[in-house]
Amino acid sequence: MKLVTAIIKPFKLDDVREALAEVGVQGITVTEVKGFGRQKGHTELYRGAEYVVDFLPKIKLEVAVTDDLVERVTEAILNSARTGKIGDGKIFVSALQQVIRIRTGELDGDAL
Repeated sequence: MKLVTAIIKPFKLDDVREALAEVGVQGITVTEVKGFGRQKGHTELYRGAEYVVDFLPKIKLEVAVTDDLVERVTEAILNSARTGKIGDGKIFVSALQQVIRIRTGELDGDAL
């Protein structure tokens, strides 16, 4: 089992959600986050004063999947979240040691 975590641009959320549904993902966790990478923020003008926006709004997606779905899930995120411009985000894949469904007590793959 793997935990796929993706940081994407907020306006790409619906596209990514649809792409994940098409490959068979049944649930995702979505969090609004702020951060920066190579993009390094930007400057904005507000009421004549210029100020720096260091942390940009992003969306963090977390998807727990079985090993056989990992490649399809990462490809779905990659293809649906890409704009080709700086700040498209990143995908992280990490191992899940154990998953337990609280309601039923099911373990691992059955709990997903």
